[in-house]
Amino acid sequence: MGKYPPSSSSLSILVSGRLQAWISDLARHKLLEVCRSGITIGTLRIIDSTGTYSFGDLDNDKGRVITIQVTNRAFWTRVLFGGDLGFSEAYLVGDIKISDLEGVVELWFDNRSGLTGLSNFTARVISFVTALSSAILGQTHTMSRLNVIASYDTSNAFFQCFLSTEMQYSCGLWDTPEHGVNGDLLFGPTLDDLESAQRRKLHHVLRAARVKPGYRILEFGTGWGALSITAAKYYGCRVDTITLSIEQKKLAEERIQAEGLQDAITVHLCDYRELPASFEKAFDAFVSIEMVEYVGSKHYKTFFEIIDWALKSDNAAAVITSTTMPDFRWTPYQEQDFIRRYMWPHSSLPSPTCLITAASAASNSRLELESVENHSSHYPRTLRTWSRRLQINFPQWRDTIIKDRPALEVPAELDAFLRKWRYMFVYAAAGFAKGHITSHMLSWRRDNMDIMESN
Repeated sequence: MGKYPPSSSSLSILVSGRLQAWISDLARHKLLEVCRSGITIGTLRIIDSTGTYSFGDLDNDKGRVITIQVTNRAFWTRVLFGGDLGFSEAYLVGDIKISDLEGVVELWFDNRSGLTGLSNFTARVISFVTALSSAILGQTHTMSRLNVIASYDTSNAFFQCFLSTEMQYSCGLWDTPEHGVNGDLLFGPTLDDLESAQRRKLHHVLRAARVKPGYRILEFGTGWGALSITAAKYYGCRVDTITLSIEQKKLAEERIQAEGLQDAITVHLCDYRELPASFEKAFDAFVSIEMVEYVGSKHYKTFFEIIDWALKSDNAAAVITSTTMPDFRWTPYQEQDFIRRYMWPHSSLPSPTCLITAASAASNSRLELESVENHSSHYPRTLRTWSRRLQINFPQWRDTIIKDRPALEVPAELDAFLRKWRYMFVYAAAGFAKGHITSHMLSWRRDNMDIMESN
């Protein structure tokens, strides 16, 4: 038989395979080099087909040793070109097996400064490799899966798996009845501990806003109606609440109807910049729980101008809670990490000072800063509790969730989806515990005429 040159498709596969092998070897070499010098806290062991590599405190026989088993060589290139985002993607799609997920995330934060040596190298080659691999490999199954993971508009039923009965998707406040912020680690979870912490948070916010019966409250970020229901039910307030989520609006209104509060609460489906003219100087208090993360640094001044415009000229208050960036780390440009890519796209964390400065400038100091509270220590337990509840409750909600999101019928998609949430809980908890991110509640007030007259 005669010999024929390889077809174009065969040649493409051959070149593709060799290119991937070359890139993988290059990535492994570079990553191992960085790990040798960069990991000084803790002990990490990486196992792949070429051997076992150990880093950090190698004499730590009795300490915590984190093991990563590489099951797909794509892991090396993901981490080299994507850093912690690439690592999270490798975990999501099953390129690695991790002995201790909490431990490996903590190790990353503990050694973060030493592992930044990847950045300059990555910047030089990432554009070249991305273009080349896209041209040769196209949209792989793995990339398609990651795109699907990032694009889900998760169903209400999924959140009912792990949130409290109030469905409050924010940091709870833990106190003596729950044995404090580490009570679950010291004594284990207690019955309705999350409900207790979230109710405490809601009442704390409303007390900071100094609401009274008959007060009218404006809320940005409805969620599923927890704060507005609490304000109307327990404080006798009227609430106008703003959301952009059709699904959340629907469920919030169902919950409001079930409480018989439909005459006290109105849910508006609109952007906060599109409020009706009738809202001008109409409100006694403004509240927003973990919504300002979506405003963006370019719009903080506009955000507070609208608050100033909507609040009454006297005896008014504003309270905002937010996941924040420490002032010394804050920058208007925030690189895409796992959270911004797969959990809250286009979000941007403010610093406390950014919000304080914007409020003063936007209101010509008519909004006077009253208090700043740091709730960072409360978030890790909140995240641990969500993770624990999701693991326990998911089986009974599985069919409802898949009915809402049929793509999750594919086992690989469902597995990656659940891995995403598991990783988020661990990643964010470590971020708060290590001070990489923070959580604040800020309160402002107008001149209080009652106090002035009494003096």
